Amino acid sequence: MDLLERRSVLALALIYLFRMLGLFLILPVIGVAADGLTGADAALIGTAIGIYGLTQASLQIPMGMWSDKIGRKRVIVIGLLLFAIGSLICANADDIMVLIIGRAVQGAGAIASTLMALLSDVTREQNRTKAMAIVGISIGASFMLSLVLGPWIFALVGLSGLFYLSFVLSLLGIVLIVFAVPNIVQHTFRRDTTPSLTALGLVLKDSNLRFLNISVLLLHASLTALFVTVPGLLITQFDLPLSQHSWLYLAIMGFAFAGMLPLVIIAESKGKMKGVLVAVLMLLGISSILLQWAPYLWVFGVLLWAYFVGFNSLEATLPSLISKLAPVGYRGTAMGVFSTHQFMGSFLGGVGGGWLLQNHSSSGVFWVVGVIFLVWSMVGAVQSAPRQLSSLAFSLPNMTDEEVSTLADQLSEIQGVEGMQIFKDEQTAYLKVDKKLLDKDALMRLAPQVIL
Repeated sequence: MDLLERRSVLALALIYLFRMLGLFLILPVIGVAADGLTGADAALIGTAIGIYGLTQASLQIPMGMWSDKIGRKRVIVIGLLLFAIGSLICANADDIMVLIIGRAVQGAGAIASTLMALLSDVTREQNRTKAMAIVGISIGASFMLSLVLGPWIFALVGLSGLFYLSFVLSLLGIVLIVFAVPNIVQHTFRRDTTPSLTALGLVLKDSNLRFLNISVLLLHASLTALFVTVPGLLITQFDLPLSQHSWLYLAIMGFAFAGMLPLVIIAESKGKMKGVLVAVLMLLGISSILLQWAPYLWVFGVLLWAYFVGFNSLEATLPSLISKLAPVGYRGTAMGVFSTHQFMGSFLGGVGGGWLLQNHSSSGVFWVVGVIFLVWSMVGAVQSAPRQLSSLAFSLPNMTDEEVSTLADQLSEIQGVEGMQIFKDEQTAYLKVDKKLLDKDALMRLAPQVIL
């Protein structure tokens, strides 16, 4: 990457980090902290936790398409302003319904797809995968930091202070997008990073993608549902003050990261993705059910660690699977649908977890989450194992229809090329390849600009 690309990618990664921190810092504390608000009960607190997911899921793809018309940076600034306004509403809420409204406004600043489109605009083809990886790391880091920092910051400044911090972070994001990211006069529509309406039906009908989409929905629903009840249990059952939850989460997340690495290596490098996926789903189910019977804090911590080993493993592998299984040239659409399911899962988990806690106690939450995962592991067991295919893309010069047709024929004859799409409007060719079988020399002779 050159200096401008590096600066732009780091700025966009920080914006992701700030925004996700703003959303998730409250996750480990709100189940307890919101209990004192007027009208609060478990069901409404759960709704307050998850409502951002509904507005986020509903608006992220439309806002991404809106950015094609009025500009990426303008939409991102609007989204961050909405997030800032929502944070202020939450910070000044003394009623649970006001908090719910504020969280919904926070989620309405749905800029994820627009940020990815801008990332595509400011990076060259050969650097785009690396740039997306950096952004992905920032998203994962934001979640882990939120669990660790949330209780600690809450002990210092309270729930209002957390939301004021979210407000400040959103303003910092606006500063970064205005001053650190270059102005792009001509937006490039790239199907590999940007959702396409024409491909939406194709993605939604794909049974393998549907399984992965439902998996991430269930994953984030479980996370939100568990955090409706876990903070309160740590206080009431194990006498662990909220201010000390950070130390527990720090230990759990640190060891969980170490625990998930072997699983990810086995899945990605050893080609055992299906086996790891089924095993992880079972681990999530069993650990969730057993949480209700933990007699000591250390046992509860070990079970939470097991859950987060599974959670982190799926967070790392599911996007990779989506990329592998997405229709060639339409990874952007597949990732957009995947992300929408992820946020919808947060909403359903918050609402469902709150309702279960209010009507069936914490045991009801653990049972429902656990049984769903165990059933879903059985569904996963009968799914076909995904092929280990990789996506490649390279830019093309202006070509006639005849030249495009000739190139397509030549590419399809190369050993290891399993799928191919050429789009004249963006002057880009997209390939699905089996790198173990790929005739790299033949591909390089035909397209020396490709990065293998």
